Amino acid sequence: MRRLTLGKVAGIPVHVSPSWFIVAAVITVGFAPVVDRYLPDLGAGAYAVAFTFAVLLYASVLLHEISHALTARALGLPVRGITLHFLGGYTEIERQSPTPGRDIIVSAAGPAVSLVVAGIAALAALPVDQQVAEFLLLELAVANLIVGVFNLLPALPLDGGHMLRAAVWRVSGDENKGTVVAARAGQVLAGLVLVVPFVMTGGSPTIIGVVWAVLVALMLWNGATQALAAGRVRSRLPRLNLAQMTRRAAPVAPDLPLAEALRQAGAAGVRALIVVDSAGRPTGLVSEASVTATPEDRRPWVPVGQVARSLEAGLVLSLDIAGEDLVRRIQSTPASEYLVVDHEGAVYGVLATSDVDAALATA
Repeated sequence: MRRLTLGKVAGIPVHVSPSWFIVAAVITVGFAPVVDRYLPDLGAGAYAVAFTFAVLLYASVLLHEISHALTARALGLPVRGITLHFLGGYTEIERQSPTPGRDIIVSAAGPAVSLVVAGIAALAALPVDQQVAEFLLLELAVANLIVGVFNLLPALPLDGGHMLRAAVWRVSGDENKGTVVAARAGQVLAGLVLVVPFVMTGGSPTIIGVVWAVLVALMLWNGATQALAAGRVRSRLPRLNLAQMTRRAAPVAPDLPLAEALRQAGAAGVRALIVVDSAGRPTGLVSEASVTATPEDRRPWVPVGQVARSLEAGLVLSLDIAGEDLVRRIQSTPASEYLVVDHEGAVYGVLATSDVDAALATA
C-alpha cells in the first residue's frame, strides 16, 4: 500500500499508511461517547476532543518507534524508516542484530519510552484545572501505559517477543530456537486475544470490541507466522554457497542473433550468456525471462543485446560474498541475473536469483 511521507526525524524518513486516517476516524467516532460521558457540556465538541486524542496517541506511538530507530542506529544497525499504520507502527531496520544483547536493548527502547510518556502525562495532569486538557492527559497516560505493557508481552511480533527471542538465543546459543519459541508464543497470544472481549464483558462483547480483538489477533498471528518463516530462511543462509550456485556462462557479442547465441551456449554446456564488447569486457547480462518470452521463430532475427540488461555496479558480485551479505546485496539491487567475479576480478559466471530462491526453499 502506498505510504505518505511526513518528513524526517534525525535523518530517518517517517511515513504514514493511509489506513491511519481510517483508524483515526474510527477512534474519533468510537471515543466521542466516552468524552461526552466525562465532559457532557461539550456537545459536538466531543468529536474534536476525540480526534485530538487520536493525534496525541499516534504522536506517542511515533515517539515509541523513534526510540527503536535511534537506539538501533546508535548500536550500528542501519534504519530505513518509520511507518505508522492502523494498529500502531514499525521501524524498518536493514539487518538483524548480530548479538542478542543488542536485540534486547533495541526492543526494550520502545516500551520504555511509552511507559515514560505515560508517567509524564499522568504527572502533567495533576496541576491542570482545565477539564479538557486534564482529560486528554489522563487518557493519554492510560493509553501509553497499555501500549507499553502490551508491547512487553513475551510474544512475537511484539517488542517483548523480540526480547524473549534474544533471551533464548543468549541462553541456548541458537538464534533460530529463540525465534521459534517467541513466534509460537505469539500464535498462542493471538488465540488468547480473541477471548478477551468475552471475558471482560461476561460473554456479551460489543461489536467494536470483537472487531478490534480480531484485528489485533490477526496482526499477532501474521507477525508470528512471518517470523517463523523468516527464521527458517535465516537458518539456511549460512549454507548459501555462491560458487555452487553460479552458472557457467558463455561470452557473446551484442549483435549476435539470439538463436545462434543459444546454440553456442548449448554446445558449450552452459546455462547463461554474458554480453561482451570487442575487447572481451562484460557489458551486459542476458535475461533468461526475456529469452523465454521471445518466440522461437523470432530468435534468429533478435540480437542478443536486445534481451540483455546493461551491467551496473550493483549487478556485479564478488565470489567471496556469502550468507546474509549475499541476500542483502541482491535485495539492494533487484535483478534476475548477476555477474559473479573471482577475487582477481575475472568473470566466474552468472548467478540467477531463481537459483538463490530455490536454495533458500530447500529444507
